Amino acid sequence: MSADFLFELGTEELPPVALKSLLKALAAGAQEGLQKAGLEYTDIESYAAPRRLAIIIKGLAPTTPVKEVTVWGPPAKIAFDADGNPTKAAEAFAGKNGLSVGDLSTENDGKADKLVARQQAGGEQATALLADIFNDALAKLPIPKRMRWGASRTEFVRPVHWLVMVYGNDVVDATILGLTAGRESRGHRFHHNQPISFNSASDYVETLRSAYVLVDMAERRSLIIEQVNHQASQIGGTAVIEEGLLDEVTALVEWPVALTGKFEERFLQVPAEALISSMAEHQKYFHVVDADGELKPNFITLANIESKDPAQVIDGNERVIRPRLSDAAFFFETDKKTPLATQRERLKTIVFQAKLGSIYEKTERIASLAAAIAQDVGADATKATRAGELSKADLVTEMVLEFDKMQGIAGYYYALNDGEDPEVAQALTEQYLPKYAGDKLPETTTGTLIALADRLDTIVGIFGIGQKPTGSKDPFGLRRASLGALRLMVEQGINLDLKTLLQTAVAGHGSNIAKPDETVAESLAYMLERFRAWYEEDAIATEIYLAVAAKGISHPLDINARVLAVDAFARMSEAEALAAANKRVSNILSKLDGEPSGSVNNDLLHENAEKVLAEAVASKANSVAPLYQERRYADALAELASLREPVDNFFDQVMVMAEDEALKNNRLALLNQLRGLFLQVADISLLAPTKG
Repeated sequence: MSADFLFELGTEELPPVALKSLLKALAAGAQEGLQKAGLEYTDIESYAAPRRLAIIIKGLAPTTPVKEVTVWGPPAKIAFDADGNPTKAAEAFAGKNGLSVGDLSTENDGKADKLVARQQAGGEQATALLADIFNDALAKLPIPKRMRWGASRTEFVRPVHWLVMVYGNDVVDATILGLTAGRESRGHRFHHNQPISFNSASDYVETLRSAYVLVDMAERRSLIIEQVNHQASQIGGTAVIEEGLLDEVTALVEWPVALTGKFEERFLQVPAEALISSMAEHQKYFHVVDADGELKPNFITLANIESKDPAQVIDGNERVIRPRLSDAAFFFETDKKTPLATQRERLKTIVFQAKLGSIYEKTERIASLAAAIAQDVGADATKATRAGELSKADLVTEMVLEFDKMQGIAGYYYALNDGEDPEVAQALTEQYLPKYAGDKLPETTTGTLIALADRLDTIVGIFGIGQKPTGSKDPFGLRRASLGALRLMVEQGINLDLKTLLQTAVAGHGSNIAKPDETVAESLAYMLERFRAWYEEDAIATEIYLAVAAKGISHPLDINARVLAVDAFARMSEAEALAAANKRVSNILSKLDGEPSGSVNNDLLHENAEKVLAEAVASKANSVAPLYQERRYADALAELASLREPVDNFFDQVMVMAEDEALKNNRLALLNQLRGLFLQVADISLLAPTKG
């Protein structure tokens, strides 16, 4: 009869940033092990707290399923001699299957009489398999560096202290990580620092709750959100709950209790981002904003105890945060005394990449490239140049050296303090956008140009010195940089030729790049290939992108417009037939020695179907010409969709490769014109399914 099984491993405090992934991997490993063993169950529940990882397997079968296994052996004429005595072949087959010859039978498999071994397989006790299943699952956990403790040779992410394995009401006889399984666990380190035991899996969660441990991560997370929001409302503010910090705090506490503290208002003169970074990264505090979104001089912390004197706990946290905020204030005031333009000089001694020079030299290239792009798009080249020059200057400030997430942000505040143009200042922050897929883009034109120039400079530089990404290795983040550059060009409407931009970027590197033409070609191909991933995320089929890529266009904005147009066309009822027709035309034309005549002689149109198609093609050529001129590709393809019927009729009723050379060439010219109408957008023939 099936029963629930409880597994709990007790440890020293587990790494909070890894707790969720450890739990997920443990559950996956247990599930994989159960499936391999053939053990049936109804559900798996997973639990975790700072000092424990736990799995409950609901409805676990007591044994693996029993089944009959049939193994065919050698033919009877080989297995027995003329006197009917078993030969060595029979004895070997019996021994291989753990049987005697007398346990074998002789049956016909439809071809010949053969020896057969029929045995029962399965029926192993679940309790005998669980130790191996969880040993394997624990061994596969994503732990970069395992540790040992004491004289033990056991390795795990943290020292282990207890092991619970209970099936139904019984303890499983097992040893894992040097621990013997039992039913005894531990409660909260301070509120209930004593042993607790579980009679069965069903009382696991509530028994721990009574011992001041909320073992369900989802429950703890929800409670933390509720408590933090309540604390913020008590001081007339709104808590800003960042997902990553929330997950980390959830992994840090067993019994969450939210408390509100405050800091001196004088610290609000420091950039809010620095205060928030200090509170979140160092102390794991949530910050609070007022109705206008401005930072309030408060923080919310999560204690792991229910203190009888919470004011003392709050005071302790306030004492801890004060020197950190004082440091931030000191760094800010110190940095403001040195203009960014002066700080920039220090970049000359900091290497960007050994073969590509210093970060100072990189800012020179960014400034030059951004100015060139500005001139091409009619933007302010002076602002672009200045923003490019100052783009990395804040990297050597005390603020950024202490709080690395302040890069760009610190530059913004220092640029304003120096009296720089506000758009130049904002560009220093926006140069890093987008940071990841789906992230926001720069709001200013100058920020957009700096962000684009920075990425292009890095891409061509790394390709130029032969360190392009291979497989999963992408140390300079060129995939992310490429997608970011494409997003900037497409979504910000920068209608420029990417190839030309890359040529300008390569020229900026001078002698750093030995093979400029090859670098441009490789960089361009690599970047345009990133479009595939982009469109896959938008559920646009790969063949749609490939149909456009076949045109060899290097204007990202134009490529995107064509892809969206072809995607819309592919959803039309006429698309499949027209794609197939284009493929047929392509196949016919590819077999010719040269290009067919560009013009169609109407006097040579004999069949009605070819006359209708010729008239339709001529008409559509006139109607789509202005649409192509205005890059209204979707409208043009929608217009061409009506060609389906005359195209189908043409292929049904007209022999293209006629014996009469003039007729044949005229029909080929007509098909070439037909294909040309579509080719002005993309190679539609690539949408046709490939016959397997």
